[in-house]
Amino acid sequence: MPRDIPVGNGRLLVNFDRAYNVRDIYWPHIGQELHTGGDISYTGVWVDGSFAWLNDPQWRRQIQYREETLVTHVLLEHPRLQLRLLCEDLVDFHHPVFLRHMIITNLATREREVRLFFHYDWYLWNDRNANTVFYAPEQQALIAYKLRAYFLMNGLVRLDGTTTVGVSSWATGIKQFQGAEGTWRDAEDGVLGRNPIAQGSVDSTLALHVPNVAGGAAVECYHWLVAGRDWSAVVELDRLVRERGPEVLLQRTANYWKRWVNREVEPDFADLSPELVALYKRSLLIVQSQIDHGGAILAANDGDVQEFSNDSYSYMWPRDGALVANALSHAGYGEPTRSFFHFCNDVLTEGGYLLQKYNPDHSWGSSWEAWIDGEGQPQLPIQEDETALVIYSLWQHYQRFHDIEFVAALFRSLIVRAADFMVSYRDPRTGLPQASYDLWEERRGIFTFTTATVYAGLKAAAQFAHLFGETVLAERYGREAEVMRSAALQYLWDEERGHFLRRIQVKADGSLEKDTALDSSLCGLFLFGLLPADDPRVERTIQAVERALWVKTEIGGMARYENDRYHQVTEDLSIAPGNPWCICTLWLARYRIARARSLDELHRALPLLEWVKKRTLSSGVLAEQMHPFTGEPLSVSPLTWSHAEYIMTVRSYCEAYRKLA
Repeated sequence: MPRDIPVGNGRLLVNFDRAYNVRDIYWPHIGQELHTGGDISYTGVWVDGSFAWLNDPQWRRQIQYREETLVTHVLLEHPRLQLRLLCEDLVDFHHPVFLRHMIITNLATREREVRLFFHYDWYLWNDRNANTVFYAPEQQALIAYKLRAYFLMNGLVRLDGTTTVGVSSWATGIKQFQGAEGTWRDAEDGVLGRNPIAQGSVDSTLALHVPNVAGGAAVECYHWLVAGRDWSAVVELDRLVRERGPEVLLQRTANYWKRWVNREVEPDFADLSPELVALYKRSLLIVQSQIDHGGAILAANDGDVQEFSNDSYSYMWPRDGALVANALSHAGYGEPTRSFFHFCNDVLTEGGYLLQKYNPDHSWGSSWEAWIDGEGQPQLPIQEDETALVIYSLWQHYQRFHDIEFVAALFRSLIVRAADFMVSYRDPRTGLPQASYDLWEERRGIFTFTTATVYAGLKAAAQFAHLFGETVLAERYGREAEVMRSAALQYLWDEERGHFLRRIQVKADGSLEKDTALDSSLCGLFLFGLLPADDPRVERTIQAVERALWVKTEIGGMARYENDRYHQVTEDLSIAPGNPWCICTLWLARYRIARARSLDELHRALPLLEWVKKRTLSSGVLAEQMHPFTGEPLSVSPLTWSHAEYIMTVRSYCEAYRKLA
């Protein structure tokens, strides 16, 4: 199920699904340690002997954020229970504190008692074994722990001017062992068992009791979960919330994000609608929520995808990260991008290339890219575009911020080493980049997209070398980039078909095998400057791509490539060559922007931006891809790259508008 609402601060990330269940709790690295296993942690309410979890279908839900913040704004109403809940959820912008604020309105005409229940399904360090959860009487709170991860759960109730701090009741117990479902079942009669401690495969539930809520009246409750490496850390954070007041943390965090997302003093959004501008700002906030404090930009943090692949998207792919960093740089956010480039500098191999993906703690991520080919011969398990795009994006960053001291520290260790690798990793037959995996990580060969990115990476390296007075290096990198460009025109353009090839493969006898499938990644030709958008060969290529890959249903949108089987919904390729992707649709928008010579031509990009806006969840979150017949999100949500590509497209549109107007 998509993650409708992520809230986080670079160390603690909490995801809700579209039914408003807490699903994922990551700490102390975003995307690395999942302490709930992606399972549901329920929230429920009891009144007048009746009970409902918040995922009960009878709830009428409006799931959104407070405008321009990473604070949720969720409105729930239950006709049978005669209750309305206004909920605000956040992670404090500085401390590892997950805070939930609920205003409960009694819609009945009589006085009633209301009880709130907050359940957590613990998999500390992504492992259900050897967990402990217990009631701490001095704090009147629950604490779950294992190794160096401690989570303290507490709350308060405000009624008629009186504040009551501490949980009203609790349950600790076993789940998924000898038939036990978990303590959430204990909550459904409104009474918790108060077992003081549980060990092993555990979960926990706490209650906040609100007596004597008058008919038509409202009551205010706060629940918080704090994370730390030991007992004293979580106890101190609990004390901080109590003493400063949870409402202070809520308001300061809302204020922080409003200022963060509005850092441009006089933003110019051309003639874009307020709704498109709002999605731009929401995308900035969503992207920021997916960045670890150590510099890793995570592709996505949706625990449900593990059911599909027994793995996740919670890794730093250098390609995704570089393109996200590029969007942030253009939007004026230098600090997260600097941290990202430092990360890349730290993990770059001695050979000057980056591997497929990394964990936020800089260790290698899991991989399916082999170190030998089908005949047992050694090969690099890389996508060379990942190395190239880091250097390309770093130059874009420098052009935006002119932080010479920052890039100087990376010149030898990152830029030169990566550029030397790109120069040397060449196919001797064609002069193009040596075979590597494609950006979709599904096939190996010499790709037009990879060639375009390596060209851009070498041009960027030449610019850096010129900046630092390294004339020999500048000439070398610039010359090799142009040689590669000429080779692309010679070997990757197919005159017979009238479009660029997705890839070629050099056979053992030196002959070339052509892959003529149309792929949206051919947009890399103009995106990274290998050829201008108005080059006739680019025009013919993108026209062919649009004809072949536009999804011919009411949903529309661009597929990745012909006969894309990833999460494939239909085999009728005449209707849907693949599922529509936000990224690919936005690439088409960027082509229309780059090609525009008048405002009327520029406005041809607006329907594609509107298409993306229409595909957002109610919270403003964008998935990786959509169902071609229903428009429902498929695969992971949110996908960081989708939001970054939207940011970049808006920036490109506004820049083109200023020039044309």
